[in-house]
Amino acid sequence: MGFLLVMKAEIVRSFIMTKRYWFRTLVGILIGYGMLLVLVLGFVYSRDSVEEAFSGRFDNPIAATNFVLGFIIGMFAFGVVGMFSQGLQGMASTGVLEQLCMSPHGLISNFLARSVVSAISAVLSSGFMVWLVTKTVGGTLYFDTLPVLALLALTFVNLLGFGFMVGGLVLMFKQIGQVAVLLRMGLFAVAILAREELFDQGGIIAAAMHVMPITDAAVCLKYVLIKGQGAASGNFSSVFAHSSFFFLLANCVLWIGLGLLCFKIMENWSRARGTLGAY
Repeated sequence: MGFLLVMKAEIVRSFIMTKRYWFRTLVGILIGYGMLLVLVLGFVYSRDSVEEAFSGRFDNPIAATNFVLGFIIGMFAFGVVGMFSQGLQGMASTGVLEQLCMSPHGLISNFLARSVVSAISAVLSSGFMVWLVTKTVGGTLYFDTLPVLALLALTFVNLLGFGFMVGGLVLMFKQIGQVAVLLRMGLFAVAILAREELFDQGGIIAAAMHVMPITDAAVCLKYVLIKGQGAASGNFSSVFAHSSFFFLLANCVLWIGLGLLCFKIMENWSRARGTLGAY
């Protein structure tokens, strides 16, 4: 009940901020749309110069679109993890973290409520911008509303658990800026390179790819947006029956459980030493 009250307050606060600063919100959507459109048009329709720079790596629109979508998903992961690493440090420096720690609902409930509200905004805005780009480029990307929004939501849940683990490291070790950047860049790279062929390697490589919080999410999103859930190849197969989708569901449970557990342990460790708000 306490979590729902906190989340309701966060929704109201977010709505007020969006309404009051509507011009900033609109400009942000337009800038995001423009950046995605430039990437797609640059890689898909300007292949001559791209092929010279990358020695033929982007020799077909599907490969270029695969790279662009990986870039989009990587930026999404980059921002979610940064919300915990940079967000907690910023809250501590302004004194907000200490106020949240004194809340009867606890730090996890407050931060989880903030994250859920951010998730709703991020999923809706990301889905809307991808839809706009799809309509603009005229069929280069396939858009299926329910699978895309569901996959974006599951991707956020997966990254949320990973982000809580990173947030726990911030509470415990304080200044972990360099480590957080390495983790975020690693997720960024995996999102770009993620493809089904990696799972064919078998053994440790395939297991490591499945355990990473972004690989299966990226594969599923690319499967829908590039391959049209298989319809583009003439053999329709729903993403909800894809093996990576089931690994994504398992990853959500794994990372949420592990992330919340690590965050709570490290929060208690920091509280016991009186260093929770010290940076």
